[in-house]
Amino acid sequence: MTTSQNHTEADTTVDARGATCPGPLMDLISEIRAVDTGTVIALLSDAEKSPTEVQEWADESGNEVLDIADKGDHYRIHVTKR
Repeated sequence: MTTSQNHTEADTTVDARGATCPGPLMDLISEIRAVDTGTVIALLSDAEKSPTEVQEWADESGNEVLDIADKGDHYRIHVTKR
């Protein structure tokens, strides 16, 4: 996992800005269940704990966090379904 300002291309986006934890993670998990293996999902979240929660979940679930970009007012977290 890297923290960067880079923009990875996503196949789909989950906009969870405004939701409190664990809402953004639950929205991401719902999307992961709906897509095919190899799909890249961008999670947009302004919840402070999202980067940590998503990384911990990905490590436990076998999915991969590609990068986490701090956009100032929100995070853009790219996850690949494995």
